[in-house]
Amino acid sequence: MAEVDYGQLVTIAKEAGQLAMAGWSAGVLSNDVWEKTPGHIVSSVDIAVDDLLKQRLNKLLPDAGWLSEETADDSARQSKDLLWVVDPIDGTRDFVKGKTGWAVSIALVKQGVPVFGILEAPAMAETWIAKAGRYTEVNGRAITASKRTRYDGSRIPLDTADLPSDIDLSPVPKPNSIALRMAMVADDRADLVASIRWGYEWDIAAAHLIASEAGAHVTDALGNELRYNSEHGKAFGVLCTAEKIHGAAVERLSKIAADVLARD
Repeated sequence: MAEVDYGQLVTIAKEAGQLAMAGWSAGVLSNDVWEKTPGHIVSSVDIAVDDLLKQRLNKLLPDAGWLSEETADDSARQSKDLLWVVDPIDGTRDFVKGKTGWAVSIALVKQGVPVFGILEAPAMAETWIAKAGRYTEVNGRAITASKRTRYDGSRIPLDTADLPSDIDLSPVPKPNSIALRMAMVADDRADLVASIRWGYEWDIAAAHLIASEAGAHVTDALGNELRYNSEHGKAFGVLCTAEKIHGAAVERLSKIAADVLARD
């Protein structure tokens, strides 16, 4: 792999975070937000941050491919050994509402596997960084995932309004960003994050590395290994858990996941 200046990569992520933060602090106007597809919103700040990251990261690693939520996909990326997987603002709904649960998400993927990940969450004053086989941290502090051994009572980021009456889990505050929810598992703030629907690689690639390097178990919704740089840039959900409850989580959710997959 080409030598990567990881210090420069962190600087770029922080620059992107500052640009996003300026828009967040000023308040995003309604005419700067639109639906790109039904149920999926985007803001002018998403586009500006994406443009900045594309320029800076492509200069840092000119030979790497590019996969981003706000850039038209180019199938040529699949022939690349290295790939940037980027969500300029993960958690746009929180962003446009003035809430803090959003982050700039950047992953560098090599041959389908994340090797570096960063979540820059300036509204929360947090920077999450992981390097494969080396470290994972938040604001320079080493982190270790939840050690929970029982599924029942596990902490899960969940809106109380969405709380089923028969749930046997313990809800904790839920940021809109799924990447930040996965980071909560990495830092023992939650035990379980589950998404049982088709999603995009840019939502989870950086957080996958952050969580797994901290000792969490991260798979798709069926418990299968996640690989990146797929043809459509999608993954069937994500299951990010404390290592010792992952099997129980798969057992609980696999039938639901299989039914959803069959309908799709």
